[in-house]
Amino acid sequence: MIKSPSCVALVAPAERTLAVCRAAMRFCALRGWVPLLELPLPNGRRTDIMALLPDGGFAAIEVKSCARDFLSDSKWSDYKEFSDMLFFAVDLDFPQDLLPAECGLLVAEGREAVMLRDASRHPLAPARRKALLQRYAKVAAGRLAALSDPEAHAEMRAALRVE
Repeated sequence: MIKSPSCVALVAPAERTLAVCRAAMRFCALRGWVPLLELPLPNGRRTDIMALLPDGGFAAIEVKSCARDFLSDSKWSDYKEFSDMLFFAVDLDFPQDLLPAECGLLVAEGREAVMLRDASRHPLAPARRKALLQRYAKVAAGRLAALSDPEAHAEMRAALRVE
């Protein structure tokens, strides 16, 4: 049964998104995947989660808080060209019938998530994989550096915006 495309719940959509995101990141970590939040892509899009897999592949994970969130946002299809697999991460209340069958499905409950459906694989070309790995590493290293010296990071970002 498909529920109404609204975000009717006791928890605000932003809180639901955060909870699903955390559960999906934990799911990744427990499997040896290395998740990175909001990775900007060369096409101007930004994945909710991009996970580096143990075999060097990439899994993009699109987090959806409710049916309305899914129905009003079709940019998730743009993530396929920058990942080997595409998953949706949702909570138990999400109407799963809405999600495309070729995409994987992670369902979160509390702090945990389970995979109900694996994603179809569509391997990246070697050159794109290398470029994506370099982008992933630069973003991750930059965030780590910002944690150790937030002031320098803020100054650098400000300088880069001016140029």
